[in-house]
Amino acid sequence: MITQILSMVLPVLVMILLGRLCATKGILNDERHAGLKAIIGDILLPVVLFNAFFTAQYDGKLLLVFALVFSSCLLALVAGFALKKFVKPYDKFMPLLMTSFEGGMLGYALYALVAGQDQTATYAMVDIGQTMFAYTVFLAALKGAEGGRMSPKAMVMNMVTNKACIGMTLGIVLGALGVHKAIAPTAFGVVLTELIAFITAPTSALILLVVGYQLNFSKRLMKPVAITLALRTVVMLVVFGIVSAILFAIIEYDKLLMLALMLQYTLPAPFIIPLFADLGEDGEYVSTSLSMGTLLSVALFVFVAAFSLL
Repeated sequence: MITQILSMVLPVLVMILLGRLCATKGILNDERHAGLKAIIGDILLPVVLFNAFFTAQYDGKLLLVFALVFSSCLLALVAGFALKKFVKPYDKFMPLLMTSFEGGMLGYALYALVAGQDQTATYAMVDIGQTMFAYTVFLAALKGAEGGRMSPKAMVMNMVTNKACIGMTLGIVLGALGVHKAIAPTAFGVVLTELIAFITAPTSALILLVVGYQLNFSKRLMKPVAITLALRTVVMLVVFGIVSAILFAIIEYDKLLMLALMLQYTLPAPFIIPLFADLGEDGEYVSTSLSMGTLLSVALFVFVAAFSLL
């Protein structure tokens, strides 16, 4: 089992370390890093999301998972506001670090390693709830923490102009209409599947390389960051327990779905925080929290990988 776990965990560590090496040795600079992120965000990730939702099974189970995950993110955000006093004076954006997950840039890559690239539809079932939360409630709360206000129109515009959301939406529409079921047995369906597999093959490696490059640590912030991550871990453990208990009390136990839930609730907060807000003096705290949260997720991934082999 140890060899099997290493075969899943070692690629993650190696690619993240290579990302750090690229940063320290100047192999990647900010401009090249931005180019890689553009390739991932504008091409690879939209195709991954399209395929995941295109091949998903649309039924009552998906709606139930969506409702539970969305509600759990909301509960975690409320918990964040209740707990933010423990990290003063870095409490302004702390509640945002308590909720939602970096599914796009990390979740799909890690899930593919433990379950296989052909099983991302199961992870998508879990991810859709947090994605909708991230582009609605989360962004509104982020703007509120920044001192501004995000209108419903601005939320919609963020979603319709984001290529990952476009890929997800197109996949949902076509998948819900049954297009995948109709074309899967045909020659066109086989060719499309092979094409998507070829396009998305390097996604996991490139994402982890980018994650490694953008890791950032500040020693003077280790105490508030450590408290933030400890609180997030406890909150996520509680909401994961609630979600999984309710879900599998209603539907039959599904190991792949449980694996997706386990992975989701070990992921760091979404990387969109510094993209959509002017963090000011709290920028270093947020950046260090996201970086340390990523390393914590990789450490917890060992347990997720071990569970996948049971």
